[in-house]
Amino acid sequence: MIASKVKQVRALARGIDVLLMVRANEGIGLDELHRRLALPKATLLRLLLTLSAQGLIWRRIADGAYLSCADALLARCPPATVRLAEIASPLLVELSKRVVWPSVFAMPHFDHLEIVETNSPVARFDAAILGPVGAKLSYLHTATGRAYLAACGAEEREAIVARLRPAGATPADEALLATIVSETRARGYSIRGPVHPWPDHNRQTVLRDGKSSIAVAVVRGDHPIAALNVTWPTRRAETADVAAKHLGLLKSIAARIAEKASGIDFTK
Repeated sequence: MIASKVKQVRALARGIDVLLMVRANEGIGLDELHRRLALPKATLLRLLLTLSAQGLIWRRIADGAYLSCADALLARCPPATVRLAEIASPLLVELSKRVVWPSVFAMPHFDHLEIVETNSPVARFDAAILGPVGAKLSYLHTATGRAYLAACGAEEREAIVARLRPAGATPADEALLATIVSETRARGYSIRGPVHPWPDHNRQTVLRDGKSSIAVAVVRGDHPIAALNVTWPTRRAETADVAAKHLGLLKSIAARIAEKASGIDFTK
């Protein structure tokens, strides 16, 4: 009888509705939440901000979509890639505040790296738009892929290269790839050049898009788990100048991501 006289907390009920909708549709945007829940966008934004502040959801900067937090008590356990993207996202925002050019954060996936987050939407200059999330990056022809490849142990690197090696590969091709790896390791960061002859979907893009990149691996223990880059229009800056100015920060962000990822089980 007493309970019947107690009113429900309408705002709490709405917040739970939003949380459940985000959990059921990982990567949902504000417009879709508005359409499905029929709540005003101003109300939704307040609820989303509150849920985010309580550690229940997070917003991917690449596309503005909302996802449930991996550590939240009510959230299901997501794949390791989602957890790592969640960790990287605020650090990419920090990176964008200190580097004018955009970055992508990518993880290995069989014969390529896959972009899982990018700060391109919040970069101050839009002349080097990157992404989107899910885009495939070549191990051979992108600085991001080369950073990961160079950080691999010999066994993993050969397994990757075996998937990429065309039927007509020559000893000179193999020697050039070995040189790219050794020079990247010695330099401490990767670049797009020199061009390697083996074909893949990224080769023509990097030859023609007028951009340059540097990248570093995100290494946990002695094993790379991802790679992080900075990309800019080639005409705007020399690679050596960008590296001199931003490499230390890029490596610091990569190290902090690796440290925060120490508890992730990548076998699941």
